[in-house]
Amino acid sequence: MTDSSLMGALADLRQHTGVVLPVYLPAGADAALGAALLTDTVQALLLQVERPSSICLSVDGEQSGKEMAEDLARRHGVQVCCAPRNRGKLQALRQGVALLWEEPELEYFATVDADGDHFANELPNLVRAARHARPRAGEVMVLGKRLSLHRPMGFPRGEFEELADRVLLDALAFHAARTGVPLRLEYATALEEFPDFHSGYKLFSRGAARAAFLQEPQLCGVSESAYYRHGVEAVLTVEALLGGACLVSVNRSTFDEQPISAFGKLERCQLVADKMVWPCKRLGVPGEFVDQWLRNHIPRLLLGTLVPQGVEEVRQVRRIVLREFGLETEGTDLAGPLFV
Repeated sequence: MTDSSLMGALADLRQHTGVVLPVYLPAGADAALGAALLTDTVQALLLQVERPSSICLSVDGEQSGKEMAEDLARRHGVQVCCAPRNRGKLQALRQGVALLWEEPELEYFATVDADGDHFANELPNLVRAARHARPRAGEVMVLGKRLSLHRPMGFPRGEFEELADRVLLDALAFHAARTGVPLRLEYATALEEFPDFHSGYKLFSRGAARAAFLQEPQLCGVSESAYYRHGVEAVLTVEALLGGACLVSVNRSTFDEQPISAFGKLERCQLVADKMVWPCKRLGVPGEFVDQWLRNHIPRLLLGTLVPQGVEEVRQVRRIVLREFGLETEGTDLAGPLFV
């Protein structure tokens, strides 16, 4: 019998859950807005946990918000760690989990972005879902699933995130078939045909966190930027599942538009391509399969109805992905159905 009671989840959240917030305030960003969002997030999380020290602000580079994080630590008692140079969100998360790992009473580790769009009051639902699944599933990774990809991030990013999610699901299924280890989705796809893999709101049981954050990095031939900055959510998902975790999904809220976004300022086509390239390489997928999966899913995207901008972005993403696998695109057209 599972223990999915609210009071049990609240007790585990308060006493046995660590939270890592990656902090990155790039040059030229609205410092006042960034500080206000981070402060609001920290104060909301303090209402959820018993010990402020179970919250870690992990700064991605000494010039990327260190003073802001240290000020919050002085005022509220949270922990701070800081990488010498900016490398990407994954670096911040790895360092934050490594710091909290030294507290043996922590059974869960949550990753919560500091953009004001991950609501602390919904964290009990992620812990509750984990407790429900663990008696049968063992180690778990819980996704905080967004009800809409397009509304918080905008139309193009929402379309491309769907594409990346669909390709990642294909890659995981390919790996499962090749290895003979079934892909477990009974806790993750009751409401949608593909999980929200690239949501930044995640919860890991201790064993899943070890696999996702504490193992040696596996760049698989991609650039550091692709691994640490662009593909971070795919890395966490793949490594946790390869480590034996079961995927769990819980609906969560978002703002109608994100208050602030570091990812929104990155070069979109390269960002999207990297989200697909690394997991396919890590899971041993041949380039020909990746090409076909792109051909399968691109016709679904409404982004292709935006001519010429949307069409050209889709083509560029495909070109970048195939180039990473040593393949060339044949012409510029992609096949699709005649009627819809």
